[in-house]
Amino acid sequence: MIDLNSGSGLVYGCGLPAAATPAQRINALIDQALVEQTRRQSPRDYLGGSRIGEPCKRKLVYELTNTPVDEGKGFGGQTLRIFDAGHQFEALVVRWLRKSGFDLRDRGQDGRQFGFSIAGGRIRGHIDGVIVAGPDVGIAWPALWEHKTLNAKSWTDLVKRGVQLSRPVYYAQLQIYMAYMEIGSALLTALHKDSQALHHEVVPFDAAAAQALSDKAVEIVRAAQDGELLPRIAQNADFYLCRWCAYAQRCWGGEA
Repeated sequence: MIDLNSGSGLVYGCGLPAAATPAQRINALIDQALVEQTRRQSPRDYLGGSRIGEPCKRKLVYELTNTPVDEGKGFGGQTLRIFDAGHQFEALVVRWLRKSGFDLRDRGQDGRQFGFSIAGGRIRGHIDGVIVAGPDVGIAWPALWEHKTLNAKSWTDLVKRGVQLSRPVYYAQLQIYMAYMEIGSALLTALHKDSQALHHEVVPFDAAAAQALSDKAVEIVRAAQDGELLPRIAQNADFYLCRWCAYAQRCWGGEA
């Protein structure tokens, strides 16, 4: 059995006061388990296709070299719960689409996700799926399929402005995936996680954009291999992306 009370007056392993409510204790244990699970996973040794659209090249070098984030900036339990819930929502939408007559394939015969690997495995991507056939809805099949779960504000902005303007990192991800999977169009499905409303957007392949992103990825990999820190995205630490960055103190504090 788990002893929730230690001699120090804290809930064992959770850092909560002994007077914490059952709900606080349960949530703390869940978050602790998710954080520990993540900590045990092997760190990525490659640049993922979903990250190439990140606008700061220096941040990508930090990520690729597994540079520790600033203290207190790692993913906490709540963020990990959001990630995990997103995977569950994705599985739900896959089921809905299949029931509706779409031949959506998200795994190969070996049970693994479809994906690509280039540059000696240093650049990789794993796609959510491919719709190889389906009802006549005005979309040419096959189409790469990508799913995102968004909060109300992000979902509304995506519907209003489209993925290229609203979520440029997602747009870059789609372009890279289409390029290396050799698929000429993509269907982005976005789920509003509060109302379960669905938005679908067809994204055509842009060869020039994909090439620029591929060149950028190679630049990141080479910089990481050479121990080079690429230029920051901004000229000062007050830039909004820098204020949110998990490497802000390291980057601007001289801890290269």
